[in-house]
Amino acid sequence: MRAPGWPVTLCDGEVTLRPLRMRDGRDWSASRRANVDWLAPWEATPPSGSQQFLTSRAVFSAMARHLRREARSGRGLPFTLLVGDEFAGQLNVSNITRGSLHAASIGYWIDRRFAGRGAMPTAVALAVDHCFGPVGLHRIEINIRPENAASRRVVEKLGLREEGVRARFLHIAGDWRDHVSYAVTREELPNGLLSRWHAARHTG
Repeated sequence: MRAPGWPVTLCDGEVTLRPLRMRDGRDWSASRRANVDWLAPWEATPPSGSQQFLTSRAVFSAMARHLRREARSGRGLPFTLLVGDEFAGQLNVSNITRGSLHAASIGYWIDRRFAGRGAMPTAVALAVDHCFGPVGLHRIEINIRPENAASRRVVEKLGLREEGVRARFLHIAGDWRDHVSYAVTREELPNGLLSRWHAARHTG
């Protein structure tokens, strides 16, 4: 069963989040090849097996099929990030849980060419507002390695609450890594995260 409000395309200015498509494979692979040094230190890896940074279209196809199955079952929302009409990265809402929790996690990456322009904070804000609106969730969590300053700036610009360190939380770049946990609940955003982000950019 699909999550409420899916599929959907979300836009703000030049930033667009739309459902991941199989035909994104060429752009995804090209972007990953061009950004190996930028992305590889933060890449999730299996505890056993290949630790190679993945860029091939075959890998993309397998990943996309898995994420689309997650979307059909209501457990995830896989988005492609566009800036203007250019492929710029990926944002996934994953681990959607209902019951007494009603929560999910967000993960993301952006092509270095588009970093520092406010695209990813805008994308995260769009996704959070959609999750708290049509999808009907209550809490969103984002976990980031302490050393990943660029990703931490995204959530800090948005004013997400830091909840502490999760020791050896995920297998990243070949080893178990600590992550800083950030979170936000619906009650903290009476007017939405996108409006807060726009206000912060205007006053900043």
